[in-house]
Amino acid sequence: MNDLFSKYKTSSNGLTESEAKKRQNKYGLNEINESKPTPYYLLFLSQFVDVLLFLLFIAAIAAYAIGDVIDAGVILLAILLNAIMGFIQEYRSQKAVESLKDLIVKKAIVKRENQIKEIDAKYLTTGDIVILEEGDKVPADLVLIDTNSLTCDESHLTGESESVRKNENDEIYMDSGVLSGKGVGIVTKIGMETEIGEIASIIQEDSDETPLEKRVGTLGKSLSAIAIIVCIVIFIMELLQGTELVETFMTAVSLAVAAIPEGLPAVLTLTLAIGMQEMSKSNAIVKRLLSVETLGSCTIICSDKTGTLTENKMTVVESFFTNEEKTHLIGSLCNNAVINDSQIIGDQTDGAILKFSRPPKENLERVNEIPLDSNRKMMTTTYRLNSGNNIILSKGAPEIILGKCKYIDNDGSIEIINQEIEETLIKKISEMAENALRVIGFAYKIEDDADPEEDLIFTGLMGLIDPPKESAKKAVQDCINAGIQVKMITGDHEKTAYAIAKELGILTNGEVITGTEFNELSDEEYLKRVNNIQVYARVKPIQKMRIVETLKNQGHIVAMTGDGINDAPALKKASIGVAMGDGTDVAKESADMILQDNNFKTIVKAVEEGRKIYDNIKRFVKFQVSTNVGAILTIIGASLLSLPLPFNPVQLLWLNIVMDGPPAQTLGIEGAEKDIMKRPPETGDILTKETMLKIFLTGLVMAIGTVAMFFWQINIGTPTKKAMTIAFTLFVMYQLFNAYNGKSNSEKSHKYLYMGIILSFALQLLIIYLPQLQTIFRTTSIGLLDWVMIIIVAFTIIISDKIMSKVIK
Repeated sequence: MNDLFSKYKTSSNGLTESEAKKRQNKYGLNEINESKPTPYYLLFLSQFVDVLLFLLFIAAIAAYAIGDVIDAGVILLAILLNAIMGFIQEYRSQKAVESLKDLIVKKAIVKRENQIKEIDAKYLTTGDIVILEEGDKVPADLVLIDTNSLTCDESHLTGESESVRKNENDEIYMDSGVLSGKGVGIVTKIGMETEIGEIASIIQEDSDETPLEKRVGTLGKSLSAIAIIVCIVIFIMELLQGTELVETFMTAVSLAVAAIPEGLPAVLTLTLAIGMQEMSKSNAIVKRLLSVETLGSCTIICSDKTGTLTENKMTVVESFFTNEEKTHLIGSLCNNAVINDSQIIGDQTDGAILKFSRPPKENLERVNEIPLDSNRKMMTTTYRLNSGNNIILSKGAPEIILGKCKYIDNDGSIEIINQEIEETLIKKISEMAENALRVIGFAYKIEDDADPEEDLIFTGLMGLIDPPKESAKKAVQDCINAGIQVKMITGDHEKTAYAIAKELGILTNGEVITGTEFNELSDEEYLKRVNNIQVYARVKPIQKMRIVETLKNQGHIVAMTGDGINDAPALKKASIGVAMGDGTDVAKESADMILQDNNFKTIVKAVEEGRKIYDNIKRFVKFQVSTNVGAILTIIGASLLSLPLPFNPVQLLWLNIVMDGPPAQTLGIEGAEKDIMKRPPETGDILTKETMLKIFLTGLVMAIGTVAMFFWQINIGTPTKKAMTIAFTLFVMYQLFNAYNGKSNSEKSHKYLYMGIILSFALQLLIIYLPQLQTIFRTTSIGLLDWVMIIIVAFTIIISDKIMSKVIK
């Protein structure tokens, strides 16, 4: 103790007021600082500082300038939705820090100048002596110098619900709750230096971009740049061919509007929002829109054991009795847990034993208790029997209990424990422990003058475990089939973690490592082993940060689960942080997704939904970009053949509205592919080289067909307006057949896609045959033979897609 007083430059009388003031000036107040929050209006406006959004804004102005108010409005709505989503995410980060500030204890009982006094906790400083009693919240990080049966709740930091017994020289952390007993401690850290303060520093850091944000950003910028360059080229080509300047400019601007993927944010938002809604039905609440898809790209899930993979209910699964009746009596009475409406109040192990044990036939009065502590590793109670004698009941670590026993009770026959009996009992304890059971020994004696915990009579053993959830084994196998690694991270014992991981199929041919061994690994050594480690046991939540960062540096997309305050940094650093529904507010604020049912199966469902969404995003992007490419190649082809442009500016905008409308929107909500959870995660670009080749060839087929049809119609003397109407309608039909190409192979109905295609077709009929719309779009009626030719030529897009699917893998 004197060493501690010396280390923190204090004494048993506490600090003087002048010394406390001096240290406050030097070290600051015991407060959680937060970086000055950005005003909400600036936070919102900053969301518009983006190249793609700027291009979309220019496209909206261009659309409005040529009279297309609807398209301009749709683009502006997409920009606004994007800004709102970004604002919500950054606002949530600020709220996470505010949640930590709310944890700061307001008052503290200290000893200063040899007097006990209550002070505002923010004025605590290093070296202060703090007095803790049952019901208190710890006001700073302390090292204990005196304890009396002190237990505390550290679940806000560790996520583990069991109480923690504290002894002299142990550390106790800010905001831990004192459950029982008393203690005195010296303040070692305050404010931002505490465990909670360090967490606050980390969660105030900016979040990394999600994989989808990176992909969409790259895609949008690339497509926009290509579209602008092509539009400039077409403008120059048309001008050189003698087309009127105004008409050329209108065509170039219209093509720019059609080519820039302004529909991408709108359909992306819709697709992700529907995904969020679907996931909420499965007890997964997604807080960050883009995180829906991130799960689909996930390559590693780092899961907690307790409550996520297991039931979080300690259960007696094996027993060994030499006297069953006596063991049940000890289990019921040497116990401080209470069962209320099937809920265990108190220690979970005690509660499991209480549930398993038969209650005594008569009420006995407890006259004494020696509580469990980490040195003795046993608990003892004394009860008065109706005969007037006192009976001593003990339970605890089996090797300790056996060492305290002189006798064994074989169903009423009391025998001395000889070497043979002792070896048999030790063998049984080892067998149960090797099965990852938490083994508890039971013993008793009638009170005598000797030490109450000596010369006891052995009665039996109970083996407890937190059993795996029935759904977890299948969910883990689903992950493995989907190419996703599952790593278990737990604060539990190595043997328990090994057994549960083995049973669930997480541990195959990989390693199990403890937190102590993990700390001893250098970064270089850990990098060599990180991919082979499948189970982390006895790991502290703060160590999760190192695991996440290392795996991400290896190129993995990592999902991490957690529920305590100490989990918040890892949840924030992970590609997607998953908080438990019964976790702390800080963990929930820092996470991207909350599991309402704390079930690993729900994470796997969310992965499947994320993959479906990513597939649908690719479907939509491929569809829209092929439309853009087709339109650009058609106009280039017509210009190279010195033909009039097959589409006028209004028709180009109509193509844009129709193709960004029902077909694209419905492709965004297609069902899941049949093999969705039987293939590796996709971590590459949305548009791979193979996809880009397919898009170009699809656009080329459309362009060749449209230009050829237009060329033929002009050459056989068809009036230009009718030839343009046929070419325009053919291009629309190409898109509708191409939308059909994009459907998934899901067993679910494609009714929404079919409805979208039918709606678009109906709208096309209206602008061809309705006189008022004919004037606006400069179209004319076409005959049945024209329709037959259009359908036959447009159908080639389905044939070409089938061929490309066989040839291009």
